Amino acid sequence: MKQVAISTHEVDQSHALPRVSIDGCHTVPQLFSKRIQDHGDKVAIREKDFGLWNEYRWRDWGERSRRIGLGLHSLGLERGDVCSIAGEVCKEWLFADLGVICAGGVTNGVYPTDSASQVEYLINDSGTRFYFAEDEEQLDKVLEVREHTPCLSRIIIFDMEGLRHLDDAMCMSLEDLMQLGDDYEKAHPGSWDSTISGADPEDLMVLTYTSGTTGPPKGAMISQRNMMFMMVSLQKVLNVYADDQQLGFLPLAHVAGRMFYTFAVIEAVSVVNLIEDPETMLQDAMEVAPTIHFAVPRVWEKQYSTVTIKLKEGTALGRFAYNVALGIGEKASQYEREDQKLPLWLAVQRFFADQLVFKNIRRMLGINEARWLSTAAAPIAPEIIDWYWAIGKPMFECYGQTECAGIITANYHGHNRIGSVGKPAPDCEVVLSEEGEILMRSPGVIQGYWNKPEKTAETFRQGWLHSGDVGRIDDDGYVYIVDRLKDIIITAGGKNITPSEIENQLKFSPYVSDAVVVGDRKPFLTCLVMIDQENVTKFAQDNDVPFTNYTSLCHTQAVQDLVSDEIEMVNSKFARVETIKKFRLIDQLLDPEDDELTPTMKLKRKVVHEKYADLIAEMY
Repeated sequence: MKQVAISTHEVDQSHALPRVSIDGCHTVPQLFSKRIQDHGDKVAIREKDFGLWNEYRWRDWGERSRRIGLGLHSLGLERGDVCSIAGEVCKEWLFADLGVICAGGVTNGVYPTDSASQVEYLINDSGTRFYFAEDEEQLDKVLEVREHTPCLSRIIIFDMEGLRHLDDAMCMSLEDLMQLGDDYEKAHPGSWDSTISGADPEDLMVLTYTSGTTGPPKGAMISQRNMMFMMVSLQKVLNVYADDQQLGFLPLAHVAGRMFYTFAVIEAVSVVNLIEDPETMLQDAMEVAPTIHFAVPRVWEKQYSTVTIKLKEGTALGRFAYNVALGIGEKASQYEREDQKLPLWLAVQRFFADQLVFKNIRRMLGINEARWLSTAAAPIAPEIIDWYWAIGKPMFECYGQTECAGIITANYHGHNRIGSVGKPAPDCEVVLSEEGEILMRSPGVIQGYWNKPEKTAETFRQGWLHSGDVGRIDDDGYVYIVDRLKDIIITAGGKNITPSEIENQLKFSPYVSDAVVVGDRKPFLTCLVMIDQENVTKFAQDNDVPFTNYTSLCHTQAVQDLVSDEIEMVNSKFARVETIKKFRLIDQLLDPEDDELTPTMKLKRKVVHEKYADLIAEMY
């Protein structure tokens, strides 16, 4: 694909607080306004609804955001007020987000899977005044707790289906809010432009709550400058062009979703395609054929598992062809990862492997047109990345945290080492403490945690963000993540073990969704395993294994043996002291509303240890 240059960037490090500029703009509202002015007729958002892709241009995005922002002004929104948005990824989320930001407010994302008690915590902790609820389901949660949220002023609903007869003074539809915005604009002409021009790079713009794997979520305070810098960094390492198409499916309450689907789109003037439903993601990906594709490791692991299972169901000839093609792909990718030209004989083999095998796989996964794939937000097995390179798609692992507004290191074309999380992005610094903890410094590092000065002081010290991750840096400057500092296991014999490496290998199995290795101060390692429901159910059906529900499935001997075999394969890759001696299956079907899982589907190690203490004790 040809490169389409849109933005010019400037990071002036001569000031105490670096000045970040994109096309002469220093804040997101100013840049968003410029995009609408310069590219009003260009498509910015596509959303699938009832099987049809509807298009929304920059002018549409700008108009709806202006009406929402002015509507909030009419209700009393002041600069710095917090507005929360709860819902799946949808166009209204994007409209409301930019409406709030351009009006001088602060957007706080709420995961659609959050429980009513979590919603109560987020509203009170953030001091939310205005709450956007996607639909009746999200509305019910906030109505359940509103008597305990004194800061809440108004609830705005995106989708009024089933709520036409709602009679509640605190609630109103998004359409009614926009009508208030129209009336406000007539009474206060020019107020929108003055509000946008009044934005300051140091203004708080976004609250993003951490996933809370070790305690209550903390509100990371992302400023205009933080996100402008992140937009520049992302462009420098991965490149997003004006004719790029993304698939929008990650929750917008997560910093990665916001970074790619909102702010990268604004920076590059590209297009985001919002899926109809999480269940239709694969079909939507096939239809869109995104040219750039970021996803968390669980998505890539699931795709790999899908291919693995389909191969097992296929013909012997099909498996033979795949294995031959994979061998060719692995050889070719060794050159491609270094941006080296393939020898003629290998290029010919690569062409035929591509045409006869890999192209069909890539089309099935919706990645055939992608220039690059990217992953971050959780550890991933290097073998997964190797596999995508082998089937003909470069995958780059990045690293960052909510606390640095997104990425801080990245692999990218010409600078790629699988197993590492890449080198520091331009204008970013990464060093190791005496304990091996990764410390980070960049203009993207946030101001701190909302209303938590003690936690802020713990994490941000002497100008450095203390990541909580143990790592190493090789002689060429590539950064490697070893594990979370708090998760390092020290066995009874004094051996230091990094559980994430073992867990990543287990998740490489198509039958394992997640795993928690246990063994701190214990004589040997054990493991709690969460099976992949879809793949294990199919295994049971194919092998006539009787079961009635998820719990009974976990307790069948055939499934126990299946997981045991997968663990033994992983054990063969590690030293004896690092092998898993016993395991138990988590026999409850979990979703993000359960305490054990974060909204991004990661097991909370501390909660798992506490909730399954008896199960763990049983193994010892």
